[in-house]
Amino acid sequence: MKAFAALYRELDASTSNLVKQAALQRYLRAASPRDAAWAVYFLAGGKPRQLVPVKLLRLLAQEAAGLPEWLFVESYEAVGDLAETIALLLPPSDGTHELGLADWVEQHLLPLRGAPAEGLPDTLRAQWRLLAPEERLVYFKLITGAFRVGVSKLQVTQALAAVGGLDPKRVAQRLMGYTHIGARPGEADYAALIAPEGTDGEGSAISGGQPYPFFLAHPFNEPLERFDELLGPPSGWQVEWKWDGIRAQIVCREGQAWVWSRGEELVSERFPELAALGGVLPDGTVLDGEIVVWRHGPVEEEARAASADADADADADADADEPAVDAAPGARAAKAAAVGVAPTPARTAGRVQPFAELQKRIGRKTLTPKLLRELPVVLLAYDLLEEAGQDLRPLPQHERRARLDALLAAVNHPVLRPSPVLKGDSWADLARQREASRSLGVEGFMLKRRDAQYGVGRTKDVGLWWKWKIDPLTVDAVLIYAQRGHGRRASLYSDYTFAVWDGPPEQEGRQLVPFAKAYSGLTDAEMAKVDAVIRKTTIESFGPVRSVRPTLVFELGFEGIARSPRHKSGIATRFPRMLRWRQDKPVEEADTLQTLQALLPA
Repeated sequence: MKAFAALYRELDASTSNLVKQAALQRYLRAASPRDAAWAVYFLAGGKPRQLVPVKLLRLLAQEAAGLPEWLFVESYEAVGDLAETIALLLPPSDGTHELGLADWVEQHLLPLRGAPAEGLPDTLRAQWRLLAPEERLVYFKLITGAFRVGVSKLQVTQALAAVGGLDPKRVAQRLMGYTHIGARPGEADYAALIAPEGTDGEGSAISGGQPYPFFLAHPFNEPLERFDELLGPPSGWQVEWKWDGIRAQIVCREGQAWVWSRGEELVSERFPELAALGGVLPDGTVLDGEIVVWRHGPVEEEARAASADADADADADADADEPAVDAAPGARAAKAAAVGVAPTPARTAGRVQPFAELQKRIGRKTLTPKLLRELPVVLLAYDLLEEAGQDLRPLPQHERRARLDALLAAVNHPVLRPSPVLKGDSWADLARQREASRSLGVEGFMLKRRDAQYGVGRTKDVGLWWKWKIDPLTVDAVLIYAQRGHGRRASLYSDYTFAVWDGPPEQEGRQLVPFAKAYSGLTDAEMAKVDAVIRKTTIESFGPVRSVRPTLVFELGFEGIARSPRHKSGIATRFPRMLRWRQDKPVEEADTLQTLQALLPA
């Protein structure tokens, strides 16, 4: 634990990538494999489930420090980080220990989850009394799930590659799934990360349900007149819609299917209709695509109804017991063909639904048959990473796409659809097609070089993907609440709640209705000025939140908008951020709820 705490301090104290890389490599070379296994887990973004209620930690720390609640709250607001606040306020330790990181995690931290509540306070006090102040900081960050330090997963990958003498891309592949929330990495797991090339089946597909590292796109915001200069003709690119869903890989091996999100979370249980593809897709298949809610068009609904009538016996208990998923796609396709409509992946009837619809599924603890019927998902597939157990990533983009189209046509399953490839004689022609993005519920275009291999992360060494997004929706809103930020912004009011008017200027007694929160988009200098205004215009405080007199107007941008009965405004926005401070606009001229409603998709 002492060595890991020292590594944390060294990483946190430097902004130099070279210094951080050297520190990582020194630690990994000196640490035991068990300790290194857990260190990589935490540094690469792994977080165990919450171990202790945060409320209990705050109460125990307040009692141990002998502080009234108001002073503890003020201290927390000044520091901006709960783990650091507690570590600073606790009295000096009166014990010592010689345990490593793995022993602390496995013997002390993980058993806290589910421990009897009556004994938890004494257990926590006994643990933190053994730790030096610098160790306590790491200890509380791990307990609260707030462990973050200025190291990216790429830097951890590079350090492991240096220690093992490996290609970083190979290490990135091995790291996939390593930080899953339920993982308990050990000596064998760490050894597998740095094992010599060839010991894990080099040249063949990875085993089990492990996915590949995702290839990510770079933003492309150049003016249209420069496209030919920077990109060449459109014929060199594969152009697709940029979907607003959940990026995912479906891994089919050993007769099973695993569904992985881009965040390396195993989400098979959230999407049972996709997990069922293990019995449909050939073994050794890995698809890359976007999970979206898909509602069928009138013609397809007729086909589905005819298919459902013909299959009445099989579906008799669907409402009560089974999810609304086609269990026998071949039979259903034949029955649908009887009415002249075969539900092939190439069909264009139906459409993608807003991301807010997908969120309804993500947020539910239980997926009922009714919910699965009302919010059916499909995978809009756009890449084939593995076929018959062969890694296809080194192949050019156009060849992988051709193989993908052939596979989807052969499988012919209703929850698998190809992401359409768009054609245009010129970039101007494609720009005109891109104007339909908003009405189709997409974010713009993806531009993929036809000769690109499938890389790792945001690399440019083996291929290139660009995301050519449409301009965000915008509205002028009023700042009405503020609270302090975290980290280097802990002393500033940097997290804001914005509102719009509930009626036009001529309406008597109109009020401001909150609808969005945002914290990004301002420069440090602008934020300091806004912070000063907030302190001067505060009306009252609610814990860490300040209510302010409405004096500031900001132009907010957001990617999407949808109706939401959970919000007072009836509106939910996606990725809101501040585009500019409208110092030229009086509060009375800010936009209204009607403005937001006019932006809602039909």
